[in-house]
Amino acid sequence: MKIAIIGATGFVGSAILNELADRKHEITAIARTPKDTANATWVAADIFNVDALAEILKGHDAVVNAYNPGWTNPNIYDEFLAGSKAIQEAVKKSGVKRFITIGGGGSLFVAPGLQAVDTPDFPKEFYAGATAARDYLNVIKEEKDLDWAFFSPAFEMHGGITTGRTGKYRLGLENPVFNDEQRSILSVEDLAVVIADEVETPKHHQVRFTAGY
Repeated sequence: MKIAIIGATGFVGSAILNELADRKHEITAIARTPKDTANATWVAADIFNVDALAEILKGHDAVVNAYNPGWTNPNIYDEFLAGSKAIQEAVKKSGVKRFITIGGGGSLFVAPGLQAVDTPDFPKEFYAGATAARDYLNVIKEEKDLDWAFFSPAFEMHGGITTGRTGKYRLGLENPVFNDEQRSILSVEDLAVVIADEVETPKHHQVRFTAGY
C-alpha cells in the first residue's frame, strides 16, 4: 500500500513509520523538517497550507495523521485543533478516503458521562492538549465523506515503557482498555502495530477506538 504519514518525525509518527516500512509499504513521510532515511520518501510540508498538502496526499491509499504541536507548546490547544482541521480538509481535497488520526486518551470515558480529562486527578500539564484532542474528536464525528478512524492511545504511552514491540494488544472503543493491574498501558511500538493493522485490515469506520494490553 502507499501510505502518507503526517508528523512522521514525532514520537508516535516515527514509530508508525518504522512499523509500516518494516511491513514493506510505500511510505511518504511528511514533516515540517524532514529527515533523510531509506525507509520512506520524505516531504517537507506546512499543514496549514491545505492546497499544497492535498497535492502531496493525492494518490495514496491511506493517510495516517500523527500531528502534535508539542506537549510543552503554550499554544497547543489552538494549534492542535487548527492543525487537525486543516489536515482533515487537505485529506478531503486530495481524494483519499481512508484517514486514521491519532488523538489523545483524555476523551476516553472512565465512568458513564465522565471523560478522563474531566477528572480531578488528570495531569494539568496535559490538560490543554487533551482538551484539544477531545474537541477535535467532536469535530471529526461530524465528518461524513471520509472513511475516518480516531485512535485514542492508552493512558500510559510514553518513552519510559520498556515492553517494546510485543505485537499483542486488546481493542476497545469509548472506554480505556485496562490490564489485570487496572492500568491502561501500551508501548509506542505496539501502538504502531495497532495502527499498521488498522491500515492493512480496516475494522473501524467513522468511530473512535483505543487499545491496551
